[in-house]
Amino acid sequence: MTTSLRVLGIDPGLTRCGVGIVDVDRARRGTLVHVGVIRSAPDAEIGDRLAVVAAGIRAAIAEHRPDAVAVERVFAQQNTHTVMGTAQASGVALLIAAEAGLPAATHTPSEVKAAVTGYGSADKRQVQAMIARILRLDAPPQPADAADALAIALCHAWRRGAPVSSRAGGGLTPAQRAWADAERVARTYLRAGS
Repeated sequence: MTTSLRVLGIDPGLTRCGVGIVDVDRARRGTLVHVGVIRSAPDAEIGDRLAVVAAGIRAAIAEHRPDAVAVERVFAQQNTHTVMGTAQASGVALLIAAEAGLPAATHTPSEVKAAVTGYGSADKRQVQAMIARILRLDAPPQPADAADALAIALCHAWRRGAPVSSRAGGGLTPAQRAWADAERVARTYLRAGS
């Protein structure tokens, strides 16, 4: 029986693509496995940039062998050039997960922020601080893309993959407890309505 779930979180981007891998145990405690940023030259051709991102993701999968992949869901931004590059990098990440036979999911930025901070509109500094606290790191991960990738991985593990401890609330952060309570209320509400 597996005692932890290893998740590769990806904060997609062309110039900087955050990659974070965590192990989450049955008590929902996270441990840092790997964190980094895949960088491509802004002046390179789009195909070459996507190839750099793809190679970096493939290397992370080969070296760390995650059980699942979670990617930040692309949402509309004012800068269409940025959103297109992000969407392309996201597509590459999802394709590589499928090729590796790994389950993959996407999570919205507000969903990820709510999972790790308890507040869906948290700023980058708040996310970085909570990631450092949750993973028991000496300092917040830098740059923000790296912290975001870890947050995406934790969000996925807590929401979909990692089994919950049999102790009520055991080992959970306040944000995790709030999220688990909200999920429990929602399930009860949905069952009552059906």
